[in-house]
Amino acid sequence: MTLAITGGTGFIGTHLVEYALSQGRQVILLARDKSKAERLFPPVFFPKVTCVTYDPYQMGEWVQALAGCEAVVNLAGASIAGRRWTRAVKAEIRRSRVETTKVLVQALQTLDQPPPVLVNASAIGFYGSDANKTFDEYSFAGNGFLADVCQGWEQAVDVGLPSTVRAVKVRIGVVLGYGGALARILPIFQAGAGGVIGSGKQWFSWIHRSDLVRLILWSIDNPAIKGVVNGTAPQPVTNAEFTTALAQVLGRPAFLPVPALALQVLLGESASVILEGQRVIPQKAQLNGFQFLYPDIVSALQEIIGKSA
Repeated sequence: MTLAITGGTGFIGTHLVEYALSQGRQVILLARDKSKAERLFPPVFFPKVTCVTYDPYQMGEWVQALAGCEAVVNLAGASIAGRRWTRAVKAEIRRSRVETTKVLVQALQTLDQPPPVLVNASAIGFYGSDANKTFDEYSFAGNGFLADVCQGWEQAVDVGLPSTVRAVKVRIGVVLGYGGALARILPIFQAGAGGVIGSGKQWFSWIHRSDLVRLILWSIDNPAIKGVVNGTAPQPVTNAEFTTALAQVLGRPAFLPVPALALQVLLGESASVILEGQRVIPQKAQLNGFQFLYPDIVSALQEIIGKSA
């Protein structure tokens, strides 16, 4: 099987490429910077990876690279967390998801035999924030900037997609792995300066990176899976529970709280990603027999921190 992947040089994408190769698959890596992609996956060491120059905002020669693929995985999108959401940043966040997905769907329309599966990233921001609700794939959309972006992102998949293409939209939670967001906070906790953020009661719906890439490939291989799939672990935790677990695994204290006001001053509106949350359950994955390697936060952190030690 050959997979075409956009966003394959990012935190999730690189691991997806590696895992797909370990299963004997071939990968076409669509990258805006082909030289960067080939530095990550040198052809001499990765003969089953073909890097193709890709402009996510317009059609081009890259479209023909999709022909003959068994599936396309679209992970393209500008970073959200840790940035102040100015008007320009908001426009970039929206455009890098909605417009690029529209172009990809348009590309599939031009092929005589488009790949039979499209797995498109989305996010649990779709549900908005609510401390008292539990969300699954059948819950309604919430309100706010991220919820609005996610709705547009998913609608871009649905409008004009060839009828022969099975679409899977993975609403991804906070992805934990060696690197990524966890790498930014580990030094703080290792120094004993970690602590609860805000009230600590906000929900933290997370997933281990290995489980996420396995879920993506499982969605491709399982014809019964279509529509929305929540890319979260089955045991979400509160921020306070996450803080306790991380301190426990590191063997460090975590008693220095981060006031909500400080984050709001530093990050503005984007602080809502950290200070608010949602309790999201991967009901569709569980009902269809997907097995999580890391269903609980302690086992996930032990595996990740064991690698970083």
